[in-house]
Amino acid sequence: MENLKLQFVLKGFSEVTGCRVFAFEGVGADRSRVDFTVKTDLSLARQYGIRLQELPLLCRAMLERKHEDDAVARAFTYTAEDMLAFADSAAARALAAKQRKPARRPANTGQLGSAWRAPQL
Repeated sequence: MENLKLQFVLKGFSEVTGCRVFAFEGVGADRSRVDFTVKTDLSLARQYGIRLQELPLLCRAMLERKHEDDAVARAFTYTAEDMLAFADSAAARALAAKQRKPARRPANTGQLGSAWRAPQL
């Protein structure tokens, strides 16, 4: 199972003293299953502007990265460094979106829809 690429499926979460612990199941190509957990500090998530809805996907992405490096560990922590990296990339995406020029729209002439409307008498 250690050499197999796993797909991670969220099983649920629990609250433990200001932290949320997400339970994942790693499913291998041979249908073997291994349990994993990722612990996140909710106060750090608020500090870095990470919404609760985003945490499961961020934890799964972290599992996919870290499982490649450490195939033995089953419990991980989504650290402040991970949150800072996400917050920085989110801020860069927001800035890029803000700096993009808006789409050009044709000027509204009084003729809009005249091709399919009956002439007005």
